[in-house]
Amino acid sequence: MAASSPLLSRDAALAILGVRPQTLYAYVSRGLIRMQADPGEPRRSLYLRHDIEALVARKKRSRRRADIASSAIAWGEPVLESAISTVRDGRLVFRGQDAAALSSRASLEDVAAVLWNCAAFDPPAKSPPIPRNAQRGGAASRALAALGDLAARQQPIVGRGDDRLVEDARATLYAFVDAIAERPGSGRAHERIAAGWKLDARGADLVRRALALIADHELNASTFAVRVAASTGAPLAAAALAGFCALLGPLHGGAIASSLDLLDRMMASRGQRAFARAAIARGERFLGFGHPLYPLGDMRALALRAAMKPPTKIARALDVAADEVGRPPNIDIMLAALTRQLALPDDAPLRLFAAGRMAGWLAHAMEQGRSGRLIRPRARYIGV
Repeated sequence: MAASSPLLSRDAALAILGVRPQTLYAYVSRGLIRMQADPGEPRRSLYLRHDIEALVARKKRSRRRADIASSAIAWGEPVLESAISTVRDGRLVFRGQDAAALSSRASLEDVAAVLWNCAAFDPPAKSPPIPRNAQRGGAASRALAALGDLAARQQPIVGRGDDRLVEDARATLYAFVDAIAERPGSGRAHERIAAGWKLDARGADLVRRALALIADHELNASTFAVRVAASTGAPLAAAALAGFCALLGPLHGGAIASSLDLLDRMMASRGQRAFARAAIARGERFLGFGHPLYPLGDMRALALRAAMKPPTKIARALDVAADEVGRPPNIDIMLAALTRQLALPDDAPLRLFAAGRMAGWLAHAMEQGRSGRLIRPRARYIGV
């Protein structure tokens, strides 16, 4: 198999693990290594490279408490209990529901009701005016100001009932969406955003799907920031503000902007394959491809692409880049592709990501607040 293939033959798997076939089969039966039939020879099994490499790394890792804690910070062992979402066997699950299936029919409000574990709700008939300090600058500036204004007026999470928290969550969601859409709106979140961009019904439906798919994704950097803030009892809007600030970093939300730049350069080049090879040779990182939690492909990207049916030029750029880098597209590059397909502003990927993820941030803030536990890890001192 190719060196970059996500699947390994039995012999290759045994060589990496350094075990006998019986041990490999035992790992499979215990769910530690996933396998699937070889498309070219159904009687032969192929094994997931990601699972094998993770198992090898786990064996090599020291079991000292300090090393275990340190490794948990980046794609390591789970560190918090949550009933909101998980990625399992290549599927994203929202409280037991498959996110891809949910996105085929659900609005962001529908997904929020699932994540918040509350009854379905309708958007307000009319949104309050956007605060004066949130009417200036770009979308990020407006959203920061809107959240800050709301955080100053909301009550802390501590000691408040579920109904009150859901009320605050709804107010925060629509204040943020209106800031992202640049004006007070009406209707559901995707309708407000689509109206701001003057999209037709099909464009609005693609926005709906994107928001639903992005709504939550376990414990990524911005969501962890939300939970840390919420663990202090801060108001929901303040916890959401912490998450949005984290998203604005170049290694988180900035990766989405890098994906758009890569897609633009790919489509502008006369020879897309030659361009991709030259970029890889220069050491350029293709941030919109591959994901540690989806070794066989980001299901969010797959679901959105199937709905988009991108035009040939965009589809070819995605396929050529994926083929050359040896990793399938992830949701970042697919949001970039959606931006170009619908002729949206350059900051549209970040706006869509933040608006959709707001539902998840608020879910995590409420869950953490209800736990009554302060998140306060220790530092391992390495100074003088």
